[in-house]
Order: sequence, then structure tokens, then C-alpha cells
Amino acid sequence: MSDETPVHAPSGPPPACAVFLRSNGTGEVLINKDTSAITCPDIATGRREAIAILTEAATRYGAPLLVTCSDPEGLFRLVVNGDGTVTEAPRDPIATPPTAFHPVYTPPVADVPAPIPFVNPAPPVMDSEEDDEELVIPGRRAFTAPSGTPLPAEQGWRGALARRGIPVPPSEAELADRAARLMVARHWPMPKTIAVVNGKGGAGKTPTTICLAAVFGRFGGSGILAWDNNQTRGTLGWRTETSPHEATLLDLLPEVPRLLSPSAQATELTRFVHHQSHDLYDVLRSKSVLLADEQRITPENVDAIWRVATKFYRLIIMDSGNDESDPMWRRMIDRADQLVTVTTTRVDHAEAGALLLEALMRRNEHSARLAQQSVTIITQADIKATEESIRRIRVGYTPLCRNIAFIPYDPNMLDGPLLYDNLRPATQRAWLHAAAAVAEGL
Repeated sequence: MSDETPVHAPSGPPPACAVFLRSNGTGEVLINKDTSAITCPDIATGRREAIAILTEAATRYGAPLLVTCSDPEGLFRLVVNGDGTVTEAPRDPIATPPTAFHPVYTPPVADVPAPIPFVNPAPPVMDSEEDDEELVIPGRRAFTAPSGTPLPAEQGWRGALARRGIPVPPSEAELADRAARLMVARHWPMPKTIAVVNGKGGAGKTPTTICLAAVFGRFGGSGILAWDNNQTRGTLGWRTETSPHEATLLDLLPEVPRLLSPSAQATELTRFVHHQSHDLYDVLRSKSVLLADEQRITPENVDAIWRVATKFYRLIIMDSGNDESDPMWRRMIDRADQLVTVTTTRVDHAEAGALLLEALMRRNEHSARLAQQSVTIITQADIKATEESIRRIRVGYTPLCRNIAFIPYDPNMLDGPLLYDNLRPATQRAWLHAAAAVAEGL
């Protein structure tokens, strides 16, 4: 018997091992028929606890353990050694988790766009007849050309291994996240305007405006304005951070001529907008304490504010009211570059959004193009919504729009101030991919 084999090592082949972890840090480690519960405050701590249990088992058995791991990032395999080192197992496809797992419901996450391939273009071959001085060597690659090799993994088990010096590539899910971040980080050669719409109240227009602004602000830099284009008590100001002042778009309107003058500076807008210090965008509020007939905003007013907004911001996301006949609402559509239709999993919200898209297709050429190239965002506001009800809404919107994103249930989205950091990781990822789908149309 070698010195490395424990005296009481169990006989027979190494055990079948599996780990199942949930996003909240709970889960199970299965070693043959023995189950160890994981109850940790977060998934990162849960991973460390699972490795500790498996390391002890590898020591006990006197051999490395092949472990099938399942967590919110996917399904893959690791090799755990008795000395605590962990490596990635050979990368062969894994179809299903071990039968010892008991299925646990996790809310569906947003459809993710396929990762964008980044291909280094081959250097141009010069025509020798035009330029005899240039010599192109086949296979010659510039030393300064980017390698195209992705950065090591940062998320999940793979990220934990990479931080320990093991060169583990990112998972497909992480590559998709990186592609989404690149998409929302893009800057355009001219300002862009997004209109968030649905004719029913409570369909999710304001949370969508906030979360899209937060994603674009966090990953794309400054220059994002969320504008409450609402004639009747818009609530965008109620769910976002307040500056030291109480200014609204009614205070901005008289200052439009001066703000459009060549001498105006961006810092002057500080007196009229409310900066979001965590999510890095600005909010232009409506006057929620006044009745609609006391603050009528005309199409000309919308044009004036829009000219100021596009002078100082690169992206404007317009929240909207419920009256599609309001000239203020219609002028927003005329100024929009991208339409986002929102709905919850309620059928009345879904039908209202679908009817709106159909009406816009008949309105004029610009509105029809917006509708056809729109993005629909379905938010699961009710935790009891069934998979079938979500599927029906998704299928119903498929012929009406360019892309559909799904946001899973998250109690942090329902009431009160809405901050990106307070959302669950799955919800944050869903909003990232929803914003990437929107950005693709810009």
C-alpha cells in the first residue's frame, strides 16, 4: 500500500459525485447515495463549501473525484483532488444531470442573443502590379494584431478556477454576457431615442425605462436620460433618486432657448434633471402633483425638450403615459428610433401591447417601421404565472416584433425605489440581454 492511500480507504471505484447549487447559495453535494446539504448566504460561499466537502471525500477515497456540477451558469465537470486542487475535466458534452438530482424550479431567464463573433480580418493583399514595393508573406500576422483569445473565465466555477491560476475558458453563458455588454456599450454617431409603450397602466413601462437606463448607464458610460413623457402623473420620479431640487420638465421648458444657445453648457442641466448616483443616468421628471389639465404638454413642447435632450445626451429613453391619442404621446413616436413594447404576464396587458403594435403598423411608414423592428419585454410580475401562460404571450408576439426578452419574477421590482444592484443576479442578467436586444436596433 502506498503512503498516499488512506489506511481506511473504501474499496472499489471512486464514487459518483455531483453538486447542485441554486443562486441563493443553497444546494446539495451527492457522493454515491450520501447527500450533504449546502446552506450558505450566497452562491460563491456555496461553491467553496462544496469544494471542501469534495476535497475531504477525495482524501478519504485516496483518488481524485470526477464531479458533475450544476448551477445557474450551466452544467459542467470538475476533477477534485485530495490536496484541494481543482481542475476542469475533459470538455465532452453533458446531456443531463445525474438521476440523483431532484428537479428544482428556477424562473426562466431572458432569451439571450447569440454571442457576436469577433473575427480578426486578414490583412489586405496588395496588387503587385500597382505597387511592386509591397511584399505580402502568406501566413504573416502583425505582432500588434489582437489574438482573439477570450479573457479567462470570471463567473461561476470557471471563474473560481481561473482566479486560482487554472486557465479555464469562459462558458457559453459568460461569452453571451460579454457580447451583450459590448452591444450596450456601443456609442452611435448621433443621439438615439427609445420609446417605451403600452396603453394599459401597470404593464411595466416605468420599471422598464429605469432598468434599461441603468444597464446603458452602467455598461455604456454617461449621457443617458430617462424622460417621463407623461401627461397624467408620471411615476418615474417616485421610483428614482431625487436631487437637491424638485425641478420637472415644466421648469425646463422656459429655459429651452438659452439651453439651445451656443454658449450653453451641459452642467446647466443639473438644475433640471435628477442624477442617479448608483446607476449613472439622469431623470427628467413630469409634474406628478398637478392635474393633467394644469400641465398640458404640446407636441411643440416635446420637440423643444427633445432638441435640448439630444444636444446634451447620447441616448434618451422615454417613459410614456397610457393615452395613445394624446398629441404628446404621438410626437414621442415621431421622434423615436427604437420602440420597446412592454407587458406583464397578464393577458390584458399583453393584448393592449399587441393592439398598439397593430395600430402603429397602420399609422404611417415611420410608425410601421418602429413596430416591425420593435422589442417586446415580458416581465413576470406574478410569481404564480405558469410556463404555459408565458409561452402563449411569447408566441403571440413573435410575428409582431423583431425580438422578445423575458424578465423573471423579482420582488425587488414591484414597489419603491428601483436600483439595479438590488435585483437578483438572474434579473440583472435578463435586463442586460434585454438592453442588448434593444441596442441591436440602434
